[in-house]
Amino acid sequence: MTAARRQTADGGEGGTGGGTAARHEASGEGAREEARDRHPSRDSAPDTVGAVVRQWRAVHPGIDTSPMEIIGRINRCSALLQQAEDAPLRRAGLTRPEFDVLGTLRRTGHELTPGELARETFSSGAAVTKRLKHLTERGLVERRGDSRDRRVAHVRLTDAGRALVDGLLPEQLGYEAVALSGIDRDRQEELAFRLGELLIQLEGRLGASRG
Repeated sequence: MTAARRQTADGGEGGTGGGTAARHEASGEGAREEARDRHPSRDSAPDTVGAVVRQWRAVHPGIDTSPMEIIGRINRCSALLQQAEDAPLRRAGLTRPEFDVLGTLRRTGHELTPGELARETFSSGAAVTKRLKHLTERGLVERRGDSRDRRVAHVRLTDAGRALVDGLLPEQLGYEAVALSGIDRDRQEELAFRLGELLIQLEGRLGASRG
């Protein structure tokens, strides 16, 4: 049973609605204590971020460290996953940002301008230009000028670039599947959904200022 379904089963949406009222009354430290009651192993979690959080609580017991428990773990997971997943890329002589450029061209299935690639890969124009230079020298992408505007270039995969992406993708996904193998399928789906909710909020709030 997923977390969302468990909340419905525990709190209920029918009857007197007492469960909902109780949740609305919880605030501040009371809400945090309620969360710890639902997750009794939270304070003793052996991960490195848990240890950092406990240290901060000891130094500043009045500060709510719950954002650190989420953001810190996302950052730590990202760093560890990239270290593992970059192994096949290193063997292919690629950096992750370069593979992102190749993957973007492959999944969209058509030519893109450097500006479009920058937006798709959340990168600066200068960074994309540098990556395209390396990928062009390796014969993985090729550029053609726009017949109507010489300032515009269109980038596409070469046959070698397409073959490299198609060969690397299964290996990349294999690494990811192994990394997630300790979490059952239902929890993976729930995690993907919750992370999607967070990403939508962050893209709406922070993406606009970035653009």
